Amino acid sequence: MRRLLLPILLLLTMVGNAPAAIEISAPGQQEIPLALVAPLPLAEPRPALAGEFARVLRDDLVFSGLFRLIDARAFLADAGRMGLVSIDVDFAEWRLLGAEMLIKGGYRVRGEQLIVEARLFDVRAGRLLDGRRYVGRTGDVRRIAHAFADQVLKTLTGRFGPFSSRIAFIGDQTGHKELYLMDVDGHNPIRITAHRSIVLNPDFSADGRRILFTSYRDGNTNLYQKEIYTGRERRISSRKGLNVGGRFSPVDDRIALTLSKDGNPEIYLLSATGKIVERLTRHWGIDIDPSWSPDGDELVFVSNRRGNPHLFIKAPGGEVRRLTLNGKYNATPAWSPTGDRIAFSRKENGVFDIYTIRPDGSDERRLTFGPGNKEHPRWSPDGRFLVYSSDASGRKEIFLMRSDGTGQWKISPPGGNCNHPAWSPRF
Repeated sequence: MRRLLLPILLLLTMVGNAPAAIEISAPGQQEIPLALVAPLPLAEPRPALAGEFARVLRDDLVFSGLFRLIDARAFLADAGRMGLVSIDVDFAEWRLLGAEMLIKGGYRVRGEQLIVEARLFDVRAGRLLDGRRYVGRTGDVRRIAHAFADQVLKTLTGRFGPFSSRIAFIGDQTGHKELYLMDVDGHNPIRITAHRSIVLNPDFSADGRRILFTSYRDGNTNLYQKEIYTGRERRISSRKGLNVGGRFSPVDDRIALTLSKDGNPEIYLLSATGKIVERLTRHWGIDIDPSWSPDGDELVFVSNRRGNPHLFIKAPGGEVRRLTLNGKYNATPAWSPTGDRIAFSRKENGVFDIYTIRPDGSDERRLTFGPGNKEHPRWSPDGRFLVYSSDASGRKEIFLMRSDGTGQWKISPPGGNCNHPAWSPRF
C-alpha cells in the first residue's frame, strides 16, 4: 500500500533557541512573512520535481494559516544561491523584502532515487532553525514536501502538522458506496473496498493501520475492519440489526458502537475481536454516533432521550449529562484530540452546519455558513483543523478548514459523491 518515508536528519534539528510557540488557530493571528524558494539542483536539474515540491509545501503552509508567502523569484540574487548553511544566506536582502522566515534547499536525483535537503531559517536572527534530509523515490516528492511542512510547524509551534496523514472517505465513483483513502490535499485517492454495496462511517485505529467501517454487503449493517497495509479484512460484529458508528478507543483496542440486537439502538463496548465487553447506555431513546475523549475515559454521543437529537457525554462512573442545549437536531460529534472542543453538525432551517463546543457545554461556535449541508466533521491529529462533507455544489464533496472555520479548501477527487470523511493519525 503506502510506503513510509524515513526522514534522515542532516543537521541538528534545532540550532540555537527555538522561537516562542505560536498558536495557529488563535483568532486574529498575525501571519508570518515567509519566503519560499524552490529547491535548487545539486546535480542534473529536474525543474518539474523542484516545482512540485515547492507548490505542495506552499499550499500546506498557506492552509496552516500561520504564514503569508512572499514570492522572491524575481527580486533577490540570493534566491538563486543554494544556501544550505547560514553563512551562505544573505539575510540582509531577505529582511529588505520583509521576510521573517526563509525556506531554501537543494535536491539530487539518482535514477529513481530522490534526495531533498530542506532548510528553515530565521531571517531576523540570521540563523538556521531546522535542517532535514529526505531520501525517497521521485514519486515521493509530494510526500517529502508534506513531511517538511509538518516539520516546519513542529519547529515553530511545538506540534507537528497533519500533512503526512491520510483522509478516509466514502465515494460512489464505481456506482457503489466504497471506502477510499487519499492524501490530506486530495491527491493519490485509492479505493480499498470492493463490497459493491453501501459502506459507511470509517474510523482509524490509534496506530493508523486499521479502519473500521459499516457495510450492508450481507443484507445487514455489519461492522468490518480493514488492515491498510496488508489489505486483510474481517467482520467484527454481525449481530442482528444495527452494527454502526464503530469508533476505536484512542488508548487501546476497545471499540464503541451502536447495536440494536435487543430492539433499541444502544451504545456498547466491544473487544478487538468483537466480543461485547460492556453495554454503556440503557434508555428508551436512540443512542448513536459515539466519539471518544482523547484519554479514553468519556464518550460523547447523540440521543433523542430528551425529545430532539442532542449531544450527551457519558462519564467513567456511568453518569450521562446533556451537552447541547440549542438547536433541534444535533448530530455526528467528534471530540478533538487536544480534548478542549467537540465538533458536531446541527440542522437549522433545513440545513446542516458545523459547530464546536467545549466539553462543559460552554463557548458554542458556528463555523460554517452559506448554502448546502455541512456534515460529518472530524479532527486532524493535531487538533488544529477539521475535515467535513458538503453538498453545496449539488454533489457531496470533502473539505478541510481550520478549527476557527477559516481557510475552507475542497480536497475531494473529481467525479461522484464523497462523504463520511475520517482523518488518520500521523504516519
